[in-house]
Amino acid sequence: MDVDERINEQVQQWEEKVYKAWVSKRPERKQRFLTYSGIESKALYTPLDVKGRYDEKLGFPGQYPFTRGIYPNMYRGRIWTIRQYAGYGSAEDTNERFKKLLAAGQTGLSIAFDLPTQLGLDPDHPLAYTEVGVVGVSMFHWKEMDIIMNSIPMEKVTTSMTINATAMEVLSSYVVTALSRGVPMNVLDGTVQNDILKEYIARKNFIYPPEPSMRYTIDIIEYAAKNIPKWYSISISGYHIREAGADAVLEVAFTLADGIEYVRKTMERGIPVDEFAPKLSFFFAGYTNIFEEVAKFRAARRMWAKIMRDWFGAKKPESMMLRFHTQTGGAELTAQQPEINIIRTTLQALAAVLGGTQSLHVNSYDEALALPSEKAAKIAVRVQQIIAYESGAADVVDPLGGSYYIEWLTDEIEDRAWKIIERIESMGGMMKAIEAGYPQAQIAESSYRIQKRIEEGDLAKVGVNMFYEPDWIGTTEIFRVNPAVRERVLQRLKKYRSERDEMKWRDSLNALRKAAENEKENLFPYVLEAVKAGATVGEISGVLREVWGEYKEPIIF
Repeated sequence: MDVDERINEQVQQWEEKVYKAWVSKRPERKQRFLTYSGIESKALYTPLDVKGRYDEKLGFPGQYPFTRGIYPNMYRGRIWTIRQYAGYGSAEDTNERFKKLLAAGQTGLSIAFDLPTQLGLDPDHPLAYTEVGVVGVSMFHWKEMDIIMNSIPMEKVTTSMTINATAMEVLSSYVVTALSRGVPMNVLDGTVQNDILKEYIARKNFIYPPEPSMRYTIDIIEYAAKNIPKWYSISISGYHIREAGADAVLEVAFTLADGIEYVRKTMERGIPVDEFAPKLSFFFAGYTNIFEEVAKFRAARRMWAKIMRDWFGAKKPESMMLRFHTQTGGAELTAQQPEINIIRTTLQALAAVLGGTQSLHVNSYDEALALPSEKAAKIAVRVQQIIAYESGAADVVDPLGGSYYIEWLTDEIEDRAWKIIERIESMGGMMKAIEAGYPQAQIAESSYRIQKRIEEGDLAKVGVNMFYEPDWIGTTEIFRVNPAVRERVLQRLKKYRSERDEMKWRDSLNALRKAAENEKENLFPYVLEAVKAGATVGEISGVLREVWGEYKEPIIF
């Protein structure tokens, strides 16, 4: 009798003589134990549940297939980047918050932009007026970026920018700000989100039709690879897909399918994969079911390594590494008893660390009610620091690796995600799948299924469907943006326009218009010149709107 047979016999004896006998007298809490994604968990996992050879499925940290981490010593060298997402009101407000977060121990910047900036509308546009500075900073001119980064050394800090449809304008503003300080492009380090596919799938902050939007995205990848070599030119984002209602399996599948589309489109320009792939990055959500989240991150890392090596012929190990940022789950936060969100975000952040994240944002406990207060934002930084320096979670590489349950769940998520990716590939890739409404429909179905489980009490939500306190009175401070910000911003916009060289400004926009009409031109140099000439985000976006039009999403049943 070999080892597996002996273990199998022992498991059967345990189930019949010990487990079932115990449960018959002491019933379990539920008939079925399901993860957030609806994957059923057994009571016990053994070596029988772990399939495949160790070297093929796990290997070692820093080596293919990177299941156990992309670096050999992970956080034993240095901890992940503490990158709190922040931004509101005017540039001065955001600069002040950044300085306080850096003083509290944040190690990287992450800029939130208001909706007008994200949608290419200047603050004086009629549709923009009520949204100026509300959910992020108003950033319409490169001199506003200069204020945001006031007294912050751009040659030393890494900066992440959550911007997509106007990513080129905003990144150009960052570059021009650096150049104005004598900081060359080749030393700038950071990330621009630049993931337009997930906008069509989940977030909906797109401007142009898919084809020109994809050209715009690939232009940034191409230009950055050649001119801003330390910069991550895209952050392929599953976070928003998850927040829109997807479960963990869909998050992995759709994110990697988006990545496949970006790699394919970039290579179609004749750019070798190893020239740009090392600067692709990813962005995932961290939810409260710790083991499912850890397994999700490990499965995604293994899958991406296989995709890059076997599908696209990458040779450099750096091209196969899935580098990712994690943000704790905004949709997991509750307005009821908001202080207990600190516990949720701590578990979510721990899952991200155990799963091997490269940078991390922890949501503030008050974000279900308003923008984070200064106190709540500092507590969120402290959560990361306690995990890093007190928990021991950062002392060992892949500490949950080898757990029978974790390895089984990693395989299960991977198998389910591959089936979805195969379906998307059979449709012609993610662009075609989006046009057919496939990912949108899957997310809607997942969202309904999860909400139904919450309402029926099958998916626990403390303070909402269990341990609810109707008479609970909170003392949470509500942070509000000062409405006077809008007038300050509008006055500066007027000043910038009055001081620029009208001829250079007009010529730069005309050159951009011609370049947009020529599909073979990379737009980045033209946008960069327009920014240098004083053009605003809204004016540059306006030119592209004239050439490409605006996209109206079809109704899909």
